[in-house]
Parts: sequence; C-alpha cells; structure tokens
Amino acid sequence: MNSAATRYDDTARATWRDFYELGKPKVVALIVFTAVVGMFLAVPGLPPMNALVFGTLGIGLAASSAAAINHVVDRSFDQKMARTMLRPIPTGHLTTVQALAYAAVLCVASMTMLRLLVNPLTAVLTFASLIGYAVLYTVWLKHITPQNIVIGGAAGAAPPVLGWTAVTGHADPYALLLFLIIFAWTPPHFWALAIARREEYAKAGIPMLPVAYGVEFTRLHILLYTILLFIVTLLPWLTGMAGLAYLAAAVILGGQFLRHAIQLKRTDAPAHLPMGVFRYSITYLMLLFAALLVDHYLPRWP
Repeated sequence: MNSAATRYDDTARATWRDFYELGKPKVVALIVFTAVVGMFLAVPGLPPMNALVFGTLGIGLAASSAAAINHVVDRSFDQKMARTMLRPIPTGHLTTVQALAYAAVLCVASMTMLRLLVNPLTAVLTFASLIGYAVLYTVWLKHITPQNIVIGGAAGAAPPVLGWTAVTGHADPYALLLFLIIFAWTPPHFWALAIARREEYAKAGIPMLPVAYGVEFTRLHILLYTILLFIVTLLPWLTGMAGLAYLAAAVILGGQFLRHAIQLKRTDAPAHLPMGVFRYSITYLMLLFAALLVDHYLPRWP
C-alpha cells in the first residue's frame, strides 16, 4: 500500500498538525516576512510596537485564512495531484466544514485585530487581498485562463503594502514599488513550478501556462518576466528609496535569477532545473527584501 493510502486510512480524528498545514505555514511565513519589511521601510526609525505586533499577527492570520479556503475550494483538484494529494482534506483528516470554520475564525480574528488595534485601511486592504486570493484567483481565475498567475498575482503582492499601511495608516508610492517587485516576481516563480508539475496540472484540468501553451512558450515567458523583474528591482535605487548596498544585492541576485532563466530557456535544460528555479526564486525574494531592510538602516553616501 502506498504512503497516500496509508495516511488516508489514518483518519480517526484531526490533529493540530492538520490545522497547521491547512494554513500553508511556509507560504504564510514569506508573506509575513515581506509585510514586516514593509513596516520597517515605512518609517525612518523603528515602527511602533503596536503596529508591528498586531499588524504582523493580523496579516498572518488573514493569509492563513485564505490558505484554508484555498484548500477547501481546490480539494477535488488536490486529490489528482501528487504535490497536494496528502493535504488534510484529500486524506480525510479534515472535513470541508472543519476547514471553513477554521478559516472563518482566523478571518474574524484578523479583521477584528487589524480594525481595532491597527487601523481601518489595513483591515480593508487585507480583507480585499484575502478575497482576491481565496475567491477571485482560486475559484475563478485559476480555472479559466492561463494568465491566472499574472492577474491573480496582485493579491500575493499586497503584503508589503499592508505592512506599510499598518504603520503609517496610508499607502505610499514607495510601498507600491514593493508591490511591483512581488507582482513581477510571481509569474517566473510559479511558472517554473508549473513546468515541473505540468502533467499533474493537465490531469487536474487546470490551464496553467505550460498546459495551455506548452513548455517552450512558458520558458520564454519566464525569461521575459525575469528581465522585467530585474528592471523593476532597480526602481527602489533609482527613486532614492534604497541605496548602493541594496543596488548591489539586487544586481547580484537578479543576475543569478537571469542566469537560471536563460539556462531554463535552453532546449537541453535538465529535467530538474524548473524546480531549481522555483526554489531559487523563493530564496531570491527573501534575500532581496532582507537587502532592502538592511540598506534602510545603513548611512547613505553623500
């Protein structure tokens, strides 16, 4: 009996691990990290402790709520894909009612915290982001267009803006630069995974770009979006938001991303390379935002 079947038989009752997994903790950790960086970049010194603590918790809870809704909506597709078939709902560890109740509790807690302890704008924008990912992307865009990642990427790019507004109470053009970075990063990041899991997406009937237009077409667009990403990441320096330390990091990290994208574009690219690009893209975003954070507190050269 395979591992999936073995786990499926072990469904006596849900554990805290199942609820923890329902919130996609690794994805949420990256979301929260970019939001926290947005908080620190929003002020010259340190952000207010109240906004930092409750803003981080509220944004994290909202992201986990959206992830739980994603599990419910995608449950029939998750059963068909090796990458997702061991999630709590496909295995029977959690019911859809349990998952939705969990998502509702997280959503209410998040909105209450952000509205009462942070500010109304952050609560509204966070809720809009939750709806954008959990409903517009997961329910609709993901299944009707190969451009799902491009259009739906707006929801995933929102966390730095949410962090910024949590501290300042208003959006700022610099916050939108952070939004643009993640917005441009999302397609090459996710399309690399889509190439690696192309057969699974095709089996599930999800029209990801490599399923609808083929692997070569997707490789080309990964390269084009990586070039766009490289250009966008220069904007914080060009606008005076960041200094030379960030510029150096952006060029080095972006150059490495471009090298991966060029290698992936080659017809003789090894089969394991798409997953390598996917994994690097996660490290890339973390290091890029870490560079923004470090640079923010370094003295500027005259």
